[in-house]
Amino acid sequence: MSGSFDANREDLVVGVIGAGAMGQGIVQVSLQGGMRVVLFDAKPGGAAAGADLVAQRLDRSAERGRLEPDAVAEMKTKLTVVDDLSGFAPCHAVVEAVFEDLDVKHAVYTELEKHVTPDCIIASNTSSLPISSLGRPCAHQTRFAGFHFFNPVPLMRLVEVIRGSSTEDWVVEGLVKLGERMGRTPVVVRDHPGFLVNTGGRAFTTEALHILHEGVAVQAQVDAVMRDCAHFRMGPFELMDLTGVDVNYPASLIMHEQNSYDPRIRTVPFHKSLHDAGRFGRKTGHGNYRYDEAGKMIDPPSPDHVSDAAPAERVFVAEGSEIFSDLLAGTAMTEIDDGESPIVAALYGEDCSTFAARRSLDHTRLVAIDPTGDLSKRATIMTPPGANPAARDAVAARLNANGRAVVAIKDSPGFIAQRMRAMIGNLGCEMAQIQLATPEDIDLAMRLGLNYPLGPLEIIDDFGTALAYRIMSTMQEITGDDRYRPSPWLRRRALLGLGAKVPS
Repeated sequence: MSGSFDANREDLVVGVIGAGAMGQGIVQVSLQGGMRVVLFDAKPGGAAAGADLVAQRLDRSAERGRLEPDAVAEMKTKLTVVDDLSGFAPCHAVVEAVFEDLDVKHAVYTELEKHVTPDCIIASNTSSLPISSLGRPCAHQTRFAGFHFFNPVPLMRLVEVIRGSSTEDWVVEGLVKLGERMGRTPVVVRDHPGFLVNTGGRAFTTEALHILHEGVAVQAQVDAVMRDCAHFRMGPFELMDLTGVDVNYPASLIMHEQNSYDPRIRTVPFHKSLHDAGRFGRKTGHGNYRYDEAGKMIDPPSPDHVSDAAPAERVFVAEGSEIFSDLLAGTAMTEIDDGESPIVAALYGEDCSTFAARRSLDHTRLVAIDPTGDLSKRATIMTPPGANPAARDAVAARLNANGRAVVAIKDSPGFIAQRMRAMIGNLGCEMAQIQLATPEDIDLAMRLGLNYPLGPLEIIDDFGTALAYRIMSTMQEITGDDRYRPSPWLRRRALLGLGAKVPS
């Protein structure tokens, strides 16, 4: 079957099945796009209640001057509540937004197809179920696709248009135009477990959990570094507590399984411990942090390393002298080891132990500093096992004297921000490699869907592909873990000196 769909027709009718939070949001943006909307919910009275809540939100927008009162009054007249799916007969597109149960969704589509025309687009707002599996019972699978919004729909600009194995071009093109009319920014995504945003978002949380699991740093340290040095709005553990461990832990298991147990997706036992203990985050008052009834963090631990040591007067610069003139201003820097002063090094992907052994240095005096990211407010330092705390404290005191807060961590390939940003970027490269979406749409989706300061491929270009490849390769070599294997997309562009977004 081939059809046509004009998203800009004046008499366009959109159906929404499910009047929960997501369904209400889809109704609202459809009305604001000038469309007529038909709403159904299987729960008696559910559709009417959902419609009332949409009307209340539109009224509040008018009161705050965001919408014209006359426009809101007209929108309300375009919303119709129906008692069964036969009321969807006039619809040109229907968006299903019921709970994530394959059998329930299949039953909805089977019944729906009895009432809509063959060229009516049927789309699912699913966030996790494969589009090809969802469309299997449809008599016309070619007009079925994913249309994945983000909560809260009226505020989140992104919508993923997911092409199933049978979806025809006119459906994808129609949903893109429909998303634009709803005021959203559509990205076209290939059918894949977790689609684009939920796949790309794995690295932020799971790599932070691995850093914690390995005893490298605690939650407050990781969160502070990712906010101050990498410019994320929230740290990964703060975000985990906000979304809820009861949500993100099961999602991590599903994503790991559906991606053939790819080690880049796996979580750690601590994540399970939080879940099993019922420490879900803000909603329970305790997750990675403790919260009061208003959701405010109680006595958040300080991430800062503090000592009463005197600032280092002299250091031996073993590697990375170009960054130390600012960070360690006021310190005499030498390239000759006097056998007493702290040894400082700027490392990429390497840990202190490997570097000290490779260079035959006195590891007890070695203090490594992450040279990547924004170092204007905070710096991350690490030391190897057996290090002399006096060397660490003297370097930290000098950084403090020069206006930087300091996070002091245990030995780790890639520190915190360097390691996490490289993992986020590498996963973005892998999504480009498997053609999940275009490089441009991968970056756009991650910025809009997760509020990332840069998209994954933009992060790689911020490093430079050669350096990003070096970081990933070094971390894989040191850990022996394929979790850190560089994507072929990254490797090829690094070897050829190309940018991360250069197409295949």
